[in-house]
Amino acid sequence: MTTILIDGFTLTAEQVIQIARDPSVKVGLAQSSRDALKQSRDYIEATWMHDEAPMMYSFNTGVGLLKDTRIKVENIELFQTQMIKAHAAGMGEPFPEEVSRATMLLRANAFASNYSAPRAEVVDRLLAFLNAGIHPIMPQKGSVGASGDLAPLAYLGAALAGFEEAEVMYKGKRMSAPQAITEARIGPVKFELKAKDASAIINGCTVSLAVAVLAAHDARNLLSDACLSLGLTLEAMRAEMSAFDDRIQQARPHAGQIKTAAIIRKLLKGSTRTTHEARAVQFPEELRRTDIPYTPRIQDVYSLRCSPQVYGPVFDALDYIDTIVGREINSATDNPLIFSKEGGGFEIISGGNFHGQYLAQAMDLLAMAVTDLGSICERRIARLIDPTLSWGLPRNLMSGIRGVNTGYPVVQCSMSALVMENRTLCMPGSVDSIPAKGNSEDHISNSTWCSRKAATIVANTQYIIGVEMLFAAQALTMTESLLPGFVLGEGTQAAYDEVRRQIPACLDGDRWFHNDIQVARSFVTSGSVRAAVEKKIGKFA
Repeated sequence: MTTILIDGFTLTAEQVIQIARDPSVKVGLAQSSRDALKQSRDYIEATWMHDEAPMMYSFNTGVGLLKDTRIKVENIELFQTQMIKAHAAGMGEPFPEEVSRATMLLRANAFASNYSAPRAEVVDRLLAFLNAGIHPIMPQKGSVGASGDLAPLAYLGAALAGFEEAEVMYKGKRMSAPQAITEARIGPVKFELKAKDASAIINGCTVSLAVAVLAAHDARNLLSDACLSLGLTLEAMRAEMSAFDDRIQQARPHAGQIKTAAIIRKLLKGSTRTTHEARAVQFPEELRRTDIPYTPRIQDVYSLRCSPQVYGPVFDALDYIDTIVGREINSATDNPLIFSKEGGGFEIISGGNFHGQYLAQAMDLLAMAVTDLGSICERRIARLIDPTLSWGLPRNLMSGIRGVNTGYPVVQCSMSALVMENRTLCMPGSVDSIPAKGNSEDHISNSTWCSRKAATIVANTQYIIGVEMLFAAQALTMTESLLPGFVLGEGTQAAYDEVRRQIPACLDGDRWFHNDIQVARSFVTSGSVRAAVEKKIGKFA
């Protein structure tokens, strides 16, 4: 059994993904963090738990426009409970379990840094839920990404506290939090929330971050697979490879562009389908339309020739996004924060680390970059079914009786629908601010929506990339006999073999294409084609 210890400073995105998607991985609190939390909490209990203590936001004051209202010590625990109830104002479908898991982990890690001042028992409760596989139901809609993800995190707080109203997923079943806590035997059903506990739980853009970590990771894998789908299409189109010459990339030396071209050269190493000799073979569909003898292409269309210049910015954008996400993972994003003072003791300082603008803008960038990636891939999909654009590939990649069977044009149409949906979703949300809470929050980030729509775009584009692999493989199979002796590159051959292993070529007429689409998407979500290529030629992206 793997156990990862968190301390608030060293958690990586890879570990977040591992824990979010593998419930067998357990999480513990580093002893250094436990000691630090106890030290600050002991100081709080000894120094500030009286009605003459300084006014400290959300500790002994109300929140929002009630920040100037003192909360008496006798009402502090009631205040923490009521705060959860007042902020549980979300709506819509719940976040997936992996987002719930990532949220609990990231909130616990933020507390482990000892800038937030909850009790160590709060961290223990979060980790007990996580390790037991109790996943709070958090509605996706309701957060504006300022003062943190207040609404969804309130549902997390309610589950931790054992509210009857709170629901969770446990062992595949939706049930009340008290029932799950009882069945899992992780401690008392009712968990008391003391000074700063509830406000620490709900304050911070942690749900935005949880979605962002997962989306950025999936986008990175998606881009690697888009290189594979491009490589297969280049083989199917018998493309002109001069556009991938390193000298061209060095003349415009962007890192992502150089990297893309190098990946394609590695994948297609040894290919003879992408040569002048292969292009000189005219396919029957080409000969049906013209008796003009073959002439050299010189250069290909943009969706083939300009792929390094389109993929490159995506590689570079993901590098920037990963930097933002990595820093956010080990950031304290609630308010106020507690700091040790020279000479001993602590002080509480109010600030704005809960504002999610860094994440909002990063996720808007992710949305735009992946949308355009999907757009260029869909244009190649459209070419693969049109013999006037594919240099004679069979129309619609159709098999069986002509006319009785249709082939793949409606599958291509469905990919166009996803591209259009992505284009709408990629409109920036980070510039859309609306005042909230009586104008006490007069500028918000919209980070939760930005993360959610970026994740949707990534999921849509997984279909597009998978379908390009499917179409290119169909084209390769259907033209194999027309190019005897011509071979694929080392990497593209491995990709083709894995696609064919999972989806047999469609050679006997139309079939239930829905199933093929689902398997094609799984190429990306499972990483199966990527893994087969890496087994053959090593890591390529």
